Amino acid sequence: MPAVEIELVPCRADNYAVLLRRPGGDALLVDAPAAAPIEAALARLGWRLGAVLVTHHHGDHVEGIPALAPAGVPVIGPAAEAAKIGLLTATLADGEETEVCGFRVVAIATPGHTLGHLAYHLPDDGLLFSGDTLFAMGCGRLFEGTAADMWGSLGRLAALPAETAVYCGHEYTLSNARFAAALLPDDAAVADRLADVEAARAAGRPTVPTTIGLERATNPFLRAGEPAVAAAVGLAGADSAAVFAEIRRRKDRA
Repeated sequence: MPAVEIELVPCRADNYAVLLRRPGGDALLVDAPAAAPIEAALARLGWRLGAVLVTHHHGDHVEGIPALAPAGVPVIGPAAEAAKIGLLTATLADGEETEVCGFRVVAIATPGHTLGHLAYHLPDDGLLFSGDTLFAMGCGRLFEGTAADMWGSLGRLAALPAETAVYCGHEYTLSNARFAAALLPDDAAVADRLADVEAARAAGRPTVPTTIGLERATNPFLRAGEPAVAAAVGLAGADSAAVFAEIRRRKDRA
């Protein structure tokens, strides 16, 4: 496949938008937390916006769309949340594909954070845009779905190839890494990653993207099926979904 140019755009307090394009082509934007930083990035890069992908209906993912995407610019998002978003020109449901700005995009339903949340997999390019479902060393809060919903959604994403690069919607990694290290104090991989994350943030560097392989190894929310993780939350032998629910409960209170 032709090369991909990717620009991570910090927005608001801790959101990320992502711009990507084939060299010389129009840019695809994933989520639009705020218009101004995205407009500035497009101007600096000399890129033209070709389309917008939306992961879910929350305001900090759609607020910039009206200013960024005038009539004629496709705005594609979850069919299940079209009424809440109100800005979509096309919709996708689980397993559906589209071709946009030269990219093949596969929608993956990931309920939990919201009921209609979609993640977008670009299998030809080894990319995943996980919105607020899978974070680096964490996962989204359960605003609409259940713990079982989110556990199933995370399992679908974790099954993608290990080398898949993951772009998530927020810079939450330092908080997530500290939580993981407190939960699993004897886990060397978690400790090493915490050190890496602390160094990156101290230097002002983003911790996104991550990879599916790195998340499988160090993200406690993906590891709820491991006996050591179950034991760490006092649920040895319990169902993995129950272990996940307890980890999520503890993070909510952290």
